[in-house]
Amino acid sequence: MSSYEYRQRRGVEPISWERFEELSRELALLIAPWGPEIILGIARGGLFPATLLSYMLRRELYPIRLSRRFEDQVVRPTPNWLVRPPTKVRGRRVLLVDEIADSGVTLALAAQVVRDMGAADVRTVALYAHSWADPRPDYVGLLSDALLMNPWDREIIQDGTFITHPEYHAAIEAQAASAAAEPEAE
Repeated sequence: MSSYEYRQRRGVEPISWERFEELSRELALLIAPWGPEIILGIARGGLFPATLLSYMLRRELYPIRLSRRFEDQVVRPTPNWLVRPPTKVRGRRVLLVDEIADSGVTLALAAQVVRDMGAADVRTVALYAHSWADPRPDYVGLLSDALLMNPWDREIIQDGTFITHPEYHAAIEAQAASAAAEPEAE
């Protein structure tokens, strides 16, 4: 199975830990008036912003996991549930957090399950979203069609050495190949 489609990305934007904190603070200010009662962080990447938001908003955090991935490889065409939401979402305002809304499918699927479990209100947030995400999350820290490189997964250990994550490396190559194949504007 192929990985995510990276040829439609435009540019590369490495996100620093400082930028991550800045985006999280901006999101917390937007979310606070709504007053979530429970935060669900979508593991793995969504736990980074979910944890910070849970501290900033002083709300309990519960990890959930639905993903196309297994052991850092895309292995399914659609997200599969691995850890479902807790029953305590019933009757509560629930904030679902992920690090990126690419297609929007993961957050939409999680939101529907939480609604079906009886949550009083469900809102979604993504640290980043692409313009083609449909549906778009209720709150977005950064809307960008660039290849967004997280500070927490930009490098991995391979043979005892840190290297650029192979998926980022492949994404940059795919983006360059796509740009090279486009006809030049006259």
